[in-house]
Amino acid sequence: MMLHDPREAMIQQAVETRRADEVKIVQKVNAAHREAFKLKFPGQCDHILRLIAERLQTGLRKDIDTPLTNQEVADLSRALAAVYLVLSSGEIE
Repeated sequence: MMLHDPREAMIQQAVETRRADEVKIVQKVNAAHREAFKLKFPGQCDHILRLIAERLQTGLRKDIDTPLTNQEVADLSRALAAVYLVLSSGEIE
């Protein structure tokens, strides 16, 4: 049976502290990127959401010559849900 080495516990704690610090740094950088996006492209996500929804709606109409394939419908639906999730999360307004 191996005894617990105190140095190993200290090393593990230091590693965990460093990981937590790195996560905080990444979160700050990501927040700065989101803020820069909002300043550079105000309302862009709203516009993208509207365009995807309009394309999906148009492609599902029965009276058009080339309706969307099942894969295209699935792709547009996922894109619409993803953009909506970004908007509803409050990360980008």
